[in-house]
Amino acid sequence: MHARFIIPGPLATISGGYGYDRAIIAGLRALSHQIEATELGDPRAALSLPGLPIIDGLALPAFADLAADIAARPCVGLIHHPISIEPDMAHLADLERRLFPAFARIIVTSDWTAKALAEQFAVAPDRIRVVQPGTAPAPRSAFRDHGCEILALGSLIPRKGHDMLLRALGRLWDLDWHLTIAGAADDAAFGASLKAQAVELKIGDRVSFPGVLTGAALDAQWAKTDLFALATRFEGYGMAIAEALARGIPFAVTRGGAAGDGLPDMAGAVCNVDDQITYSKTLRRMIFDTPLRREMADAAWTAGQTLPDWPAQVEKFAAALELP
Repeated sequence: MHARFIIPGPLATISGGYGYDRAIIAGLRALSHQIEATELGDPRAALSLPGLPIIDGLALPAFADLAADIAARPCVGLIHHPISIEPDMAHLADLERRLFPAFARIIVTSDWTAKALAEQFAVAPDRIRVVQPGTAPAPRSAFRDHGCEILALGSLIPRKGHDMLLRALGRLWDLDWHLTIAGAADDAAFGASLKAQAVELKIGDRVSFPGVLTGAALDAQWAKTDLFALATRFEGYGMAIAEALARGIPFAVTRGGAAGDGLPDMAGAVCNVDDQITYSKTLRRMIFDTPLRREMADAAWTAGQTLPDWPAQVEKFAAALELP
């Protein structure tokens, strides 16, 4: 098979979506498929290059006037989630409604997104294939009886809900916890406002902002994490939640898109988006009740061992590219 991923930026970009692309590309190449990655320039020129075009959904705005070209090629869409469903991105809905049905096939990363495409964007269900992200094997994080190290992974942007997480934790001044918010400051002003918010809430000394963590630094952070928390307002899948489960780390997350979809009940807690009071009470219980958190950690580890690995998902992705 010869295929070409058309992506909006450098493949090395640190994000869940790019991480998915990298893993799938590497896996397909390991299976001896001819796979190329093209950073978007001229969209019409990108469509004319050899290989089956696989267009990452983040690049779709550049193809606004090329629905007929996409249908004629034919092309595959890799849609992590509809961008127009994100907060403040509704202006892209018409564009996505024009382009999604033009693809010969659409690969999505969650059942939630598959349902959204069929119900809200008029995509025929038989054109949709679900290939969830894989999860790499990881060592179990050690359980600690004292204190609670909390990790939130995600870019410092409003959609990730870090501001709500800070407000929820600001009410828990009487408990022993520390929070690390690791992610790129894609929105510099918002990133600065988060740090100022922590100070204003009088928890500045309990919150760290190390930026993007990768490799050994990220592994070390996971190893000492007791609780994964993400108050996201929207996710197309939630790869970081799966990574927490793979390490036996319980979660406290919100129902932002697919983020709270299908998670194991006993391994953590899911709250409504921007329900600060309930989220704060949930965090209090999980931080304070050590035996409960231990039970959740055991359930998380058990659930994490059932998650699909990358080789299996690469095989599914390759099968999804076999067009009629």
